[in-house]
Amino acid sequence: MRRWGGGPRPVEPAAGPAGLDAAVFGLVAERHWPGAERVLPALSRSADKARLWTVVGAAMAAARTPRGRRAAVRGLASLAVASAAVNTLGKRSVRRPRPVLDDVPLIRQLRRQPVTTSFPSGHAASAAAFATGVALESPRWGAVVAPLAASVAFSRVYTGVHYPSDVLAGAALGAGAALAVRGLVPTRDQLPSPARPLAHAPALPEGEGLVLVANVSSGSRIESPATAAGGASEVTEPGPLRLLRELLPKAEVVTCDPRAGGLTGALESAARRAAERGGALGVYGGDGTLNAAAAVAARTGVPMAVAPGGTHNHFALDLGIEAVGDMCRAVEAGHAVGVDLGRFTPRSGADGARTGYFLNTFSLGAYPDLVRVRERWAHRIGAWPAGVLAALHVLRTSGPVEAGLGGSSRPLWLLFAGNCSYRVGLAPVRRNDLADGRLDVRVVRAGRWARARLLVAAVTSAVDRSPLHSTRSLRRLVIDGIPPGTHLAYDGEVAEAPESLLLDKVHEALAVYRPRAD
Repeated sequence: MRRWGGGPRPVEPAAGPAGLDAAVFGLVAERHWPGAERVLPALSRSADKARLWTVVGAAMAAARTPRGRRAAVRGLASLAVASAAVNTLGKRSVRRPRPVLDDVPLIRQLRRQPVTTSFPSGHAASAAAFATGVALESPRWGAVVAPLAASVAFSRVYTGVHYPSDVLAGAALGAGAALAVRGLVPTRDQLPSPARPLAHAPALPEGEGLVLVANVSSGSRIESPATAAGGASEVTEPGPLRLLRELLPKAEVVTCDPRAGGLTGALESAARRAAERGGALGVYGGDGTLNAAAAVAARTGVPMAVAPGGTHNHFALDLGIEAVGDMCRAVEAGHAVGVDLGRFTPRSGADGARTGYFLNTFSLGAYPDLVRVRERWAHRIGAWPAGVLAALHVLRTSGPVEAGLGGSSRPLWLLFAGNCSYRVGLAPVRRNDLADGRLDVRVVRAGRWARARLLVAAVTSAVDRSPLHSTRSLRRLVIDGIPPGTHLAYDGEVAEAPESLLLDKVHEALAVYRPRAD
């Protein structure tokens, strides 16, 4: 066997692409690549059965940024499509034998040689699909993953298991798979900008005039060493809030822990000071905290600035605000949009009940339980399996609620009303417009074999086409005949429902800062 330490082997002239392919393979085999013999074979083996990309995707998701999680999911989905295409079409269409290993040094060769045909390279397809999918969702993450993907692809030629053309074809197939996935499921940047109507809001350089109330108990909290050791609980200031102080040094920041009470009072006081200074009411927290701030901002007429600080941050993400820095840029630039505010008002006979508002969703029946279970499992097993698991749990443990819609009483499993139109499906995903003046109403009726039929619809992703599921876009909805003890949910908060309710909208009730689409 020829060793790589000697001079290059003379390459016999050959005509056509096949000859060039073999010549390039021979040059790679006979050239010494310092340090590569210890790294590239191990890297090539780590990519077997997509193990490497699964670990990388998990690490990206663990970074706890929405864009990182979306990039990981898109990368793995693109990889799955590419792998299926290679194994069902590519390998069976072109039955090319593997290269002869005579000129490949033994130290480079894989201990277990592949037994499938050579064209195209499945490893290169998976690497390119994952890297392209990640880059389409997050160019920064794509720049991190691309060198690793390129190294995996090259390792297949370096170890002698593929010709260069096998790798190039696999990479092209993988990139095509990622583009196909994007065609079916657009990236966030491809979707129309949410909340399109522009609204007037003052530009606040360095945050001057911004009075921000921060719920330090929202989302993940950083505890002091005394707490970790079993001492008294002490919540320290979250990192994003410290960053906000650095980016907007002239903003007034008020910290508040709603568990001790006083959130509404703090918001009202902050709104008054913001109005006096010609500024805006800011809020750091989750959807429940934002709900309370929206009601205060609507009453006082001050613009609202949203900093995501909760677990899910649905409203902030629909605005295009993924981090505190996004809000800071919007506040300094004075770029804002009009946003609708959903409203549920008790009708006559509902003693002691007050009007409530929702930025995201209102629901009756088993829907709150469904969303809770789905979101608990979505980051672990994916949105589709989590939706099926949630539907199964709800159908097993919950019962229908009797309520009147359109003048007639009927048993309902779920009633959901979204503030503006969501994507179709059983559970809300995302809104492209936060000021369309409509309520997205979804009703899942009870009936014969309702549990089994709804579960089948969830498994087949055809919930929106199930005869048990109806969707309407309405401006107002009256719900009456609600049984005593029934609970309603709005933006993650739960309250006892009155006997009769009116759901409607306050169109463009809020001016909310958001970054420009570009």
